[in-house]
Amino acid sequence: MIKVYVSRFNGETDTEPHLECYELEEQPHMKVLDALQAINEKYDADISFRSSCRAGQCGSCGIMFNGNGALACQKDIKDDAIIEPLRFPVIEDLIVDKSSIEAKVKDLELSLQCDHKCEFDDSMTKDETADTKKLRSCIECYSCLSTCPVVNIATEEFGGPYLMRYISKFDFDPRDKFDRLKEAIDEGLYSCTSCGKCMAVCPKNINTFGDAIEKLRAIAVANGSGPLPEHVAFKENILESGRSIKTDKTPFVEQAENYTGSKIAFFTGCMVDYKFPEIGQMLVDVLKENGIDIDVPEGQVCCGSPLLRTGQTDIVQDLVDKNKEVFKDYDTIITICSGCGATLKNNHPEFGSKLHVMDISEFLVDKLDESKLKEVNMTVTYHDPCHLGRGQGIKDAPREIIEKIPGVEFKEMKYPCQCCGAGGGIKSGKPEIALELSKSKAEMIKETGAEAVITICPFCELNLQDGLNAIGCEDVKCMHILELLKKAYE
Repeated sequence: MIKVYVSRFNGETDTEPHLECYELEEQPHMKVLDALQAINEKYDADISFRSSCRAGQCGSCGIMFNGNGALACQKDIKDDAIIEPLRFPVIEDLIVDKSSIEAKVKDLELSLQCDHKCEFDDSMTKDETADTKKLRSCIECYSCLSTCPVVNIATEEFGGPYLMRYISKFDFDPRDKFDRLKEAIDEGLYSCTSCGKCMAVCPKNINTFGDAIEKLRAIAVANGSGPLPEHVAFKENILESGRSIKTDKTPFVEQAENYTGSKIAFFTGCMVDYKFPEIGQMLVDVLKENGIDIDVPEGQVCCGSPLLRTGQTDIVQDLVDKNKEVFKDYDTIITICSGCGATLKNNHPEFGSKLHVMDISEFLVDKLDESKLKEVNMTVTYHDPCHLGRGQGIKDAPREIIEKIPGVEFKEMKYPCQCCGAGGGIKSGKPEIALELSKSKAEMIKETGAEAVITICPFCELNLQDGLNAIGCEDVKCMHILELLKKAYE
């Protein structure tokens, strides 16, 4: 038997939705929609929900499943599953009133503005229509909108992924002659954290940030409408020093042993090189404890992530080429920043560079000399950086490493992969959004009773600590996984 929790609401008798528990016989390949129908038949529960095609094509059966948007006809039911309505005003049970987003789309008054003859123009190529075609497969299930952390936690000023995609499909259409950028900026073009959650829940796998928001930001830069003033500093710093931030410390690349003869190299990234050189040293020390030497080659520069995320793309090719030359003779490149790792893996190939890049957790998980690990008496939880969990598909390796350390008690927080608000230029450009998201994450950390939250991203590390401090949990420390490992080898 499995237990299924369903949100119930009757406007005539209830003041707010509440969860009711139902037990069902476990069946292979049972979908949420099947479970809801089975509950109604078994319990005469009369749960109200929408469904139509049952094939993932109409979007009508959109629901929240364990906190994420999904289609009831596609999602496999699980024990202790929580089924709730999308984040709109509830009419009854799982049926919601979507008129607010529909009215917003209507108010935009977008339509294809072009010469009437364009409909018959067969001169356009597939390449010219590729960008808009990617964005036209939306089935309007609103899973993305109901899951977006910025929309649901931080601010109502962001139109969210659905509207960003909707505006982009017009702006990118080669037949359209109207500038849609004003609508995009008005709807919060610079309020997206690039967390990728919208793509993760999208039944059509639409990459709203990469295929819509990033491109709109690049258009804004090209025509002088962007970026935000705070983002201009990224480019200025890179042009001056090769790093996106400034420092008053000795860069780690200058401290480290640059050439050991190893075929493994360390891509430091701007944050570790300039702000957290001690974490770079922890990497070197931990790897040595496991019999591994690495090079920290000179000449490496920013991976370009801050520029790509904010639309300042004109010098990215130069950065890629410089790093490609620096790392060309190495078999493996290790990263300890999730943003750097995701950029090197996912974006650099588009600029002609394909290096063998590994996050420290995926590299080290099967190489740890567990016989040397000493007991660390701590209770910890783990935060999945968006650019590691979704950006690189790495979730298990960090947890496996944590659980290998003697004495460490690991407690999972409620939503470990919920964005902390540090990415997409938000920390610098929209710090109020970054803080609201980090406070939300900090509350989850607090609920675990953990003494520390572990992560593999310096940006997350900074922002999570700000959130913890803001809610009065200054005694809870945000730590890079290497700091935890260093304790285990001391």
